[in-house]
Amino acid sequence: MPGPGERLTPLEILERLVAFDTESSRPNLALVDWVSDYLGGWGVPHLLMPSAAGDKAALFATIGPMRDGGVVLSGHTDVVPVTGQAWTGDPFRLRVADGRAYGRGAVDMKGFCALALAAVPDFRERDLARPIHILLSYDEETTCLGAADTIARFGADLPRPGAVIVGEPTGLEVADAHKSIVTYLTTVHGHEAHSSKPQLGANAVMAACDLVGELNRIADLMIARGDASGRFDPPATTVHVGTIAGGTARNILPKVCTFHWEFRGLPDLDMTEIPALFARKVEDVTRERLNRYGAYGSIETLEEVAVPGLAPEPGSEAERLALRLAGRNRTISVPYATEAGRFQAAGLPTVVCGPGSIDQAHQPDEFITLQALADGEAFMRRLAEACAS
Repeated sequence: MPGPGERLTPLEILERLVAFDTESSRPNLALVDWVSDYLGGWGVPHLLMPSAAGDKAALFATIGPMRDGGVVLSGHTDVVPVTGQAWTGDPFRLRVADGRAYGRGAVDMKGFCALALAAVPDFRERDLARPIHILLSYDEETTCLGAADTIARFGADLPRPGAVIVGEPTGLEVADAHKSIVTYLTTVHGHEAHSSKPQLGANAVMAACDLVGELNRIADLMIARGDASGRFDPPATTVHVGTIAGGTARNILPKVCTFHWEFRGLPDLDMTEIPALFARKVEDVTRERLNRYGAYGSIETLEEVAVPGLAPEPGSEAERLALRLAGRNRTISVPYATEAGRFQAAGLPTVVCGPGSIDQAHQPDEFITLQALADGEAFMRRLAEACAS
């Protein structure tokens, strides 16, 4: 445990954070307890927002005056699994070699969390006119819902921030746009019968194939529409089917077929458009395929995850601040989804800007360079100066 007021470098804190196995399927409370003790040693007020199950928690800390208009540094504590990956060392033991720090979560995104926490003494020593908040969330890798409870309290019993910086790895470029992601599980219920007598049942697999064909059509529609902003790669909303399973034998009409699918929408996409197009096809398939010979079947679609996109807000407080801190003169877009869309949906100016490369995230031997950590330290020093002025 850190001692009272013990100064730790970003690398020392990163070593401790990586040592906690916080895969999204596991609790993060041990990590949160360590951070809580560290902040307590510096006299930093903070609170925990536990998950509904009580096995995880988000942490929200404030350095400086408890008032509106502050800056949130937002990072997530969960990491993706290591199972099946060919690591050359223990993924939960930080290893430094050749100018790199290796470990699960090193770049995505415990590196940013470590930088924010290591900067606490500097933040504390300055007479901040504008508060700096640190928010550590959970379940970002699965639902992006771990920050939701905290966001809901901004402007109620928590100060309402003036800017949010989500520290996903962008090489300290300032991203003001990313796509949404919405995922679904569709289950087609048919009725078993001998394959020589199809009129006695309903073929769930063939009905599912009709629906997958419709998703192909929708995908082509989105590709033809393109990306008017010219900022995304690929330059369109994408639609994807990831898994499909159904049937028991070649000569039995399948009773059930399931498939997982998703779309990743450009920021200007009407989020109801694709589900509405799909729903119309579901009605047609139910009537014309499943229930051609009787009331044999039905189709259910469950929305599993919905993460809003991040839309550009030229000249926003978050954009101006992050460009200044990062020493950049333009913004970029990123292809992955983040918690930033949830902050923006609550009316909070938000950008994505953090150290390291997304190319290293989710990989075996994930790493962040020591230079990226040094650049992140400079970013935090400039933030302290900006909030003290």
